[in-house]
Amino acid sequence: MKSASLFSSLSVVALMAAAAPATAQDCPIKVGVLHSLSGTMAISETTLKDTMLMLVEEQNKKGGLLGCQLEAVVVDPASDWPLFAEKARELISVHEVDVMFGNWTSVSRKSVLPVIEELNGLLFYPVQYEGEESSKNVFYTGAAPNQQAIPAVDYFLQELGVEKFALLGTDYVYPRTTNNILESYLQSKGIAPEDIFVNYTPFGHSDWATIVADVKALGADGKQVGVISTINGDANIGFYKELAAAGVSADDIPVVAFSVGEEELSGLDTSNLVGHLAAWNYFMSADTPANAEFIKAWHAFIGDEKRVTNDPMEAHYIGFNMWVNAATAAGTTDVDAVRTAMYGQEFPNLTGGTAVMLPNHHLAKPVLIGEIRADGQFDIISQTQPVPGDAWTDYLPESAVLVSDWKDLGCGMYNTETKTCVQIKSNY
Repeated sequence: MKSASLFSSLSVVALMAAAAPATAQDCPIKVGVLHSLSGTMAISETTLKDTMLMLVEEQNKKGGLLGCQLEAVVVDPASDWPLFAEKARELISVHEVDVMFGNWTSVSRKSVLPVIEELNGLLFYPVQYEGEESSKNVFYTGAAPNQQAIPAVDYFLQELGVEKFALLGTDYVYPRTTNNILESYLQSKGIAPEDIFVNYTPFGHSDWATIVADVKALGADGKQVGVISTINGDANIGFYKELAAAGVSADDIPVVAFSVGEEELSGLDTSNLVGHLAAWNYFMSADTPANAEFIKAWHAFIGDEKRVTNDPMEAHYIGFNMWVNAATAAGTTDVDAVRTAMYGQEFPNLTGGTAVMLPNHHLAKPVLIGEIRADGQFDIISQTQPVPGDAWTDYLPESAVLVSDWKDLGCGMYNTETKTCVQIKSNY
């Protein structure tokens, strides 16, 4: 400790060290970046790695944190779900990072969960997901189903008059759990089970002709069909190309996607996709001073005026700044102290308004629906007031009785009927 130099006696120094407060901070402060830079998810995750490097660089220019500079420690889990767990362990045990920002798919996050809970690490997860989870070691800065999937379905029902639904997803936990929730929700709204078509394809799937034909056939009786897409990664490229090849326009069969944003569209010819939709909490086209400044900083950092921004980038931006503010308030990057300081943290959204961190480790954020333009950007056609993220859905019976409250109850899975805290729940 710096104050030790004031004492000449080694015994006094030893006593001071033994009594050192929990706020003593080692430098540099290490920020782990756990995003795929190769494999099927690199199309989405590489940009998030770059976003974290930008945020770390900007914070260092402001003087760092707690008198220390920040150091980004980047690893590549290579779209290999078990490798995410190994890389998370490496970040915590070998590199001794103070916090991690990363993951995209839920299967990768679930691979990491046992590791960070065992080692008491801290992860900020920036992507929309299926909910049905609340770990004390994760802050979920992306959308829960009630902040994306449910509002998107409501838009289809109320604004577009959709009567039949094709739920198309990549075959892993996020699409399957989300679609289970949506099937229950749709039936509660009067949609018959036979009017809901569900299909899953593997990561990297490329042959979409049969599936698109099946979706078109769904509307043979003249009823309006809509597609709810939880297709992830580079499989989206083939899917949208096949829609265009089959002559499917947004007027015929509208698609609303939960994993397609500006980054994914930047690699596509979007001229035939005009009018299709996406639901997020942020779009690059949001006309606010804060967003203009963020885009300017991104272009300066990346050195390319054509590079786009997207929703998970904003989630990292919010999560990182909340973490900085929480660590500042706690006077340390200690995980337990930062967790306590995170509750109630507020930070401005790039779309306007303020994001708030809730005791269930989810944010309150606005829900936006955007319509694809020919230039690959989105016209924002709907925006709500901030919606509190719900860790446990109201539309699955086993989850409707659960709440998450790490602040007061110290439990992520509290059963309101039995008044007990359940420790383990598997989503597989």
